[in-house]
Amino acid sequence: MSAGAASAAALDPDFWDVVDNSVDVPLGGKPRRRLRSVPAGPVPERAAGHPLSLGRDARARLGGAVRALLDAAGLDGASDAVRLAVLVLASRTPSETGVVEIRTSELGRWIGVSASYTASEVLPVLRRSGVVSVDTAEGEYGQDDGLGCKVLPLWAAQDVVGHPLNLAKKEYATLWRLLQAVMGPGWTHRDGSVTPAGLIGTRTGRGAATDRLALLLLVLEARETGRVRQCGGTVDTKRGRAAATVARLLGCTASAGERVLERLEDRELVLRVRLKTGSGLANRSRLMVPAVAAAHGRTVADDVQEDRAQAPEPEFSDPDVAAGAGEAPELDEESQVNSVPVTDEAGVAEPDVAAALHTDHPHLVTPVLPLALSGGFSGEGRGGSGGLPDRACVREDGGPLRGEQPKKSPVDERVGQRAAGAGAGGRPKAAGWEKAQQQRRVGLPADLPLRVALGPVAWLWKQLNGWQQDQVEAATKAELAQLAGLGVAPEGAPRLLADRLTDRLEETGGEALVDKPYGWLIRRGLPQRRACSHRKCDDGIRLDTGEDCENCANVLHLRRSRRARITAEVEAQLPALGERERREVLEERLREAVALEAEDLAWRSRQAREEQDRRAAARAEAAALAEAERQAAAAALRVLPCEDCGQEQAAGLCEVCGYRRRTEALTVEAGMLAAAVSADLDDSQAVAAVLVHVRATLQVTGQKAVDDFLGAAEPGQLDADPLGTASVLAYGALQAVQDAAPEYRRQALEMLGRTEEAEAEARRAYRTEQGRHWFQHNPTGADAIAAAEKAADAARERVAECLLATRLEQLREQQAARSEQAAAAPWSGRLPELAARALDGDAAGSVIA
Repeated sequence: MSAGAASAAALDPDFWDVVDNSVDVPLGGKPRRRLRSVPAGPVPERAAGHPLSLGRDARARLGGAVRALLDAAGLDGASDAVRLAVLVLASRTPSETGVVEIRTSELGRWIGVSASYTASEVLPVLRRSGVVSVDTAEGEYGQDDGLGCKVLPLWAAQDVVGHPLNLAKKEYATLWRLLQAVMGPGWTHRDGSVTPAGLIGTRTGRGAATDRLALLLLVLEARETGRVRQCGGTVDTKRGRAAATVARLLGCTASAGERVLERLEDRELVLRVRLKTGSGLANRSRLMVPAVAAAHGRTVADDVQEDRAQAPEPEFSDPDVAAGAGEAPELDEESQVNSVPVTDEAGVAEPDVAAALHTDHPHLVTPVLPLALSGGFSGEGRGGSGGLPDRACVREDGGPLRGEQPKKSPVDERVGQRAAGAGAGGRPKAAGWEKAQQQRRVGLPADLPLRVALGPVAWLWKQLNGWQQDQVEAATKAELAQLAGLGVAPEGAPRLLADRLTDRLEETGGEALVDKPYGWLIRRGLPQRRACSHRKCDDGIRLDTGEDCENCANVLHLRRSRRARITAEVEAQLPALGERERREVLEERLREAVALEAEDLAWRSRQAREEQDRRAAARAEAAALAEAERQAAAAALRVLPCEDCGQEQAAGLCEVCGYRRRTEALTVEAGMLAAAVSADLDDSQAVAAVLVHVRATLQVTGQKAVDDFLGAAEPGQLDADPLGTASVLAYGALQAVQDAAPEYRRQALEMLGRTEEAEAEARRAYRTEQGRHWFQHNPTGADAIAAAEKAADAARERVAECLLATRLEQLREQQAARSEQAAAAPWSGRLPELAARALDGDAAGSVIA
């Protein structure tokens, strides 16, 4: 061996597989590979191999690209059909343009769903995700038929060195061939040749996209032996590590992963191989993809046999306790071994393997495996010699162990229960299905509207499992809410939904003909079916009125009129045509008329959308203009000086003057309250005297608060910020007036409550309440007196409030009238009064000077 070959062999364990596949097993040690010489010279070119026979580098590149696409931000929460559609479009992406041209029906065939489901559920999500740009070409009836799709992350990663989506042209071709081999739908060519479907290409319908995606991910994870490396860590012991591996690949729960794995096992696309130890103890299972092993010229049996050949030989063997590949040792009718199920031990994640002497037969593989273990010891396969102090099955043929009673082993009981619960093929059902069956409810929901709505399908309800019942219940609530939103009375919606279910059952032929209750309820029984464009139409019936839909009648009338008109035109223009030719011409013209109407409808819809867009743009422009004007007005207001003191940049009113204005308003309001009850409203001088007295009182209160603050301030503190000091003083005076003003209102109401009007109203309310028919047998009782007094107090309060509001309104009107008269007096009338006033000494001196 050369030095380069030796170093390659030391660094890469698979180097031995590349050079030669022969195995030498030493006499007492581990098997070793034998290196043979390789002919010198150029390596001959090889033809393209099987699409599933990917090398390590190809698997890594394609697996990284697939994971990068599935982890795109726009696909969070998307269905498996949408995620698989992204992979299909990525595999068909031309490296030159990046645009994939495909029909909707063909894309649906690749992901295993119908064309209508693809158009309604897959394409809208792809558009919204931002991962795929979709341009459509409308079909004959306006549906999305031709598609021009571009996978944006894949195209954006081109020429980005090191990016997992920067694929070469040959890598695109390899990915395309891989998807064809895994899920190709199959084709029949014009020349009669047939391209068969892929491994799972015939799987369609519900869950088909999930199964196809799972198989693709498993193929990319499978090695040349077909073995898939399973996930590590702690997993759900009821599901198993293989189910957890599938769940983590798909990003779903372990129960969903187990259901996917079982469906793939039913099609024999994956295998869970369980190797047995001679003592019957649990061994880890393996997840295998047989098609990958076959593509590399191997079988699952070869891999298992090779692993067993590499296991160390025990120093001694006991054929009576060894379990062969496809056989089990004979057990006594009453097991004498104190066995504990392996599933109760920590660290074991395989539920189908228990620590009994009899192990389960591996599915589809064990009949071809030769006997490879000669000993039956729990230490065998861990390395070393395999010798242990004692055998695991010692005293099996003797009596029970010390402290034991000869009874049925718990492991045998578990095996019996599993065998009784196994379905066809001997494999137990999924644990999630059993849990769902146990949780289902026989009776209808306790909620009365739901019981009324689901009454006609009570027999179908009993056939649903717990999860399906929850989904049907949620769908029923959604339909009831939708009916309420369409104008149906909430109390009548359940009965209306029950009538809908009854009619749908009559269409089907009765409950006995419903083979899939859940699908029938979700897709056919509960949903509204509009026969026209009216949103309240359901099978030609108006949901709000229960009468025939007028819009449906109009549509039917228009269709009949169109057919009659076209029939008359054909008979008038082509009278010599036979019956068959006339019918063909009629149908052709009807199709043309329908196409023209559809085109006109699409044009009007576009016009309506454009008009809506123009209106939205106009509203947005108007809102932007109004916001700009508001901001400009606010900016202009901010630069205005204070109206009272002239302070600059005060937005029209500074803080100090604002506090003073509010104090003045409260002072005037308190004076008005006092004058309304203590002065004659027609005597202006009495009213003015009350106002002056209240103002003086509140000024004293405010000044006291200011003095208290000035006395508490430190020397020199107030001079540091004059504006702040003035603001604090003004706010203190305002707070003092705010605290004192409510007392004037309370006193005013109390005085007005003692007036004759208030007392008269209180007496009337007292007598009215005391004369109620429930007090007629004991009008002077404690309850009657308390209720009458409460009514009298309430009436007295109402009268006081009314009198106060009336007097305040009268007082304000008088004050406003006096202000107008004072402002309107001319100078000729005011000058004599001003001339009669005496001037003080200072003013007289200044005038004389």
